[in-house]
Amino acid sequence: MIHPIQNADMLHQTTFDFLAELAINNNREWFMANKPRYETARKNVEELVDAIIKKLATIDPAVAGLTGKKSVMRIYRDVRFSKDKSPYKKNFGIVLGTTEKGVNGPCYYLHVEPGQCFVAGGYWMPPADHVKAIRQEIDYNTEEFKSIIGGKGFKQYFKELDVEEKLKTAPKGYPSDHPDIELLKLKSYTASTQLNAKELLDNKVVDKIVNIFSELFLLNQFLQNAISS
Repeated sequence: MIHPIQNADMLHQTTFDFLAELAINNNREWFMANKPRYETARKNVEELVDAIIKKLATIDPAVAGLTGKKSVMRIYRDVRFSKDKSPYKKNFGIVLGTTEKGVNGPCYYLHVEPGQCFVAGGYWMPPADHVKAIRQEIDYNTEEFKSIIGGKGFKQYFKELDVEEKLKTAPKGYPSDHPDIELLKLKSYTASTQLNAKELLDNKVVDKIVNIFSELFLLNQFLQNAISS
């Protein structure tokens, strides 16, 4: 049997097939029997991420020292405090951190899961001192922040910032009638956009993802400056 040549700079259908079957057979016996398939799928994702990092580093030098091997998250779930005792994740999660602390700061994120693929970036659930610093920076430099999240390039991929994590009332130190109170209520400062399988299986997927990440660069930079000052 002749196998088609698979491009290292794109996701392979076999990677999606493995994840789809893992979702149905999420148990150690099946996983161990199919571990070679897992290792092949993971290597595929790592090579894709290496290609993404290489191009993204020309836009954001902060990711230049990262590797696909270290950026792809573990597939093993921490089930200690979860009612769901499934031992494995049904996805490959990729975090490209822009600080030495990795995800404890702004980052770029790629989520690979059949039917639920997306690209995201920003700062998810920062600690209290970082949230305070970010809100202060937005308050001081509102127009700059609005120009970032309202820019044409940003809007091409992201309708708005994600609003799932949000305070019900004004944060301490800010009046409820603050003109930008909705931005200040946010507990996370992230943006995300979905991708379909066809886009991820395309041989232009690296350029596609880097183009999206490039529109998150200024957001990450703003957030990084806020917590660094």
